Amino acid sequence: MRFNVFPFLDADPVVMPPGMTAAEGALELLPIAAVVAGLENGRLVLELPNGIYRRLGLGADPATSVLVQELGARIAEFLHGNAMREEFDWRMGGAVEQRQFAVTLARVTKRTEPRCLVSLVDRTGEMRTEVNLRREMSTDSLTGLPNRAGFGDRLEALMARGVTDYAVLVVDLERFGRINSCLGGMAGDELLMAVARRMKGALRASDVLGRIGGDEFGVLVAIDGNRAEADQVARRIRGVLSTPFRLSDFEIRVECAVGMAFGADAIGDAEDVIRHAQFAVRRSKETGQAEAYQTQAFDRARERFAMETALRRAIEARQLELYYQPICDLSSGRITAFETLARWTDEAGRVLSPTEFIPVAEESGLIVPLGRWAIDEALRTLAAWDVRAGGQCGVQLAVNLSPIQLQRDAIAPLVAAALAKHGLPGNRLKLELTESALVADPDGIAEVLHALKATGATIAMDDFGTGYSNLAYLQRLPIDILKIDRSFVTGMLADRDKIAIVRAILSLASALGMDTVAEGIETPELGQTLAALGCTYGQGFAYARPLCAEDAWALLVARSA
Repeated sequence: MRFNVFPFLDADPVVMPPGMTAAEGALELLPIAAVVAGLENGRLVLELPNGIYRRLGLGADPATSVLVQELGARIAEFLHGNAMREEFDWRMGGAVEQRQFAVTLARVTKRTEPRCLVSLVDRTGEMRTEVNLRREMSTDSLTGLPNRAGFGDRLEALMARGVTDYAVLVVDLERFGRINSCLGGMAGDELLMAVARRMKGALRASDVLGRIGGDEFGVLVAIDGNRAEADQVARRIRGVLSTPFRLSDFEIRVECAVGMAFGADAIGDAEDVIRHAQFAVRRSKETGQAEAYQTQAFDRARERFAMETALRRAIEARQLELYYQPICDLSSGRITAFETLARWTDEAGRVLSPTEFIPVAEESGLIVPLGRWAIDEALRTLAAWDVRAGGQCGVQLAVNLSPIQLQRDAIAPLVAAALAKHGLPGNRLKLELTESALVADPDGIAEVLHALKATGATIAMDDFGTGYSNLAYLQRLPIDILKIDRSFVTGMLADRDKIAIVRAILSLASALGMDTVAEGIETPELGQTLAALGCTYGQGFAYARPLCAEDAWALLVARSA
C-alpha cells in the first residue's frame, strides 16, 4: 500500500502553521478532508493522513478504516469507469456517533494510472440541525407528544413495512372548549397535559400516543389480529379520564368520545386512517361508546357531500320546483290554501322529496338560499293565479320555515320585500315553523315571529305535539294555527289514545283562539270525524297528493266550480 499527500493536484503550495500536516491544513482552511485514491495492479490505493481522520472517526489504518469498508467498492467502481466526477451523500453507519459527509470523486487526468481525489465535507452539524428541526416540527410543544405530523409519520412507517395488525384510536375531549373559555387558556393547557399523562399511563410501552388536534389525541396500538384489544384500550382510556381533574378550585370531569380505525381496513395513506377514526368519533358522541369506523357510514357521508354539491348547483340554476298540496275546510271541502313542498329532479333524473335533501340543506346552510327561493317562487305562483282568476283566486300559500333560516336570515324584511315585489298583501302568505325552532333561542325567535306578523302573514305551528312544547311561549307567540301532526291522525279511528291526544290539542287551540289543521287525512271518514271533534282544516291524500303548479290550479278551478 503506497501513501502520497496530494501528489496529483499541481496546486500552488499552501503555507501551513507549524506542526500541522497538509491534510490537516486543508481541513482547517477549506474545510475539506481529501484522500488520493488510485488503482495499482487492480487493487485500490488510498492516502489516509493521520490525525484528522482519526478525529472524524474514519480511522487511519486502511485495513480497518470505515471509509475503506463502506466506500471502497464505490471508489473502485468509479476508477474503473469513465466518469470525470461523481457526488453523493454518505452517512457513516459504523461510528457510534453518526456523521454525515458530502462526498465528491474527481478524476485526475495528468497521470496514466487511474487516480481520483476523494473530497469529504463534514455535514454532521447540518444533519443534527435537520434532525432537531424535524423533531420539533413533529412534536407538540405543550405535551411533548408527537403532533399530527409526527403521529402520521409513525403510522406511515408502520404501513410502509406492510403491517396491518394495528388500530388507530382518536380520543376527542368533550366540553374542552367550554372549560378553556371559562377557566382560561392556562387552565386548558394544564388540563391537556394532565390528560396526556393519564392516557400515557394507561397505554403499553409499545403504544404511540400523540396530540393530533386542539382537544384530540391519537393512539396507535398493535392488536395482533384481535380487534377486541382496541376496545380494551378504549375502555382503559375512558376509565382513567373518568376521575375528575383538579384545576384551581374546581374538580372537572372530562368525558371523551373514542373512534377507532383498523389497519386491516386501510386502503389509503396514514392521513386516511386518522380521518376514518375521526369519522367514527361522530358516532361515538351519539352512542356514548367507543365506535369503529364503518365503510357504509363513511359512504353515506360522502353521498351527502355529493348531494350538497349538486343541490348548491341546482339552487343557483333555479332547477328546483314547488309542488302544492291543498288544505281544505273540513266542513265544506272547499280549498282554502295550498302547502308548498319543494321537489328536486337531480342530474340522474330522480325526483327527490324534501325529506331526502332538506336535512342536507340544513346541515350545510343551503337552507337559507333554498328558503329564499321558496318564498319568492310561491308568491310568484300566487300572483300568476290571481291574474288568471281575474282577481284574487281565494287561497293562501303556505311556506315552511327552517329553524336555521329563522336564526341566520333577515326573514321579516325578506318576506316584506317579496310581498311588495309580487304586489300581494301579507294575509295571502302562511308561514309554517316547527316546535324545534323555539328550543335554541325562544326569545330571539319570538322577536322574529312578531316582525313576521307585522307583515300581515299568518303564522302556523307545524307538527305540533311531536317536539318541545312550552305552553308559556305558545301563549306569548303570535301563532294563528296549530297543525296536528300526521302521527296522531293516521290510525286515529282505531286508537283511543290518539283520539285523546287530538282532543287535547283541539281544546288547547280553542282556548288560545287558534285554528287547527290536521295532517295525513287519508279517508273521508277520518276527515268527518276530525270535523266532528272541532278541527277546522285538513290536508292529506283524501283530498289530493302534492301537485305541480298547473295541476294545482286546475284542481282549484274544478273545486271552485
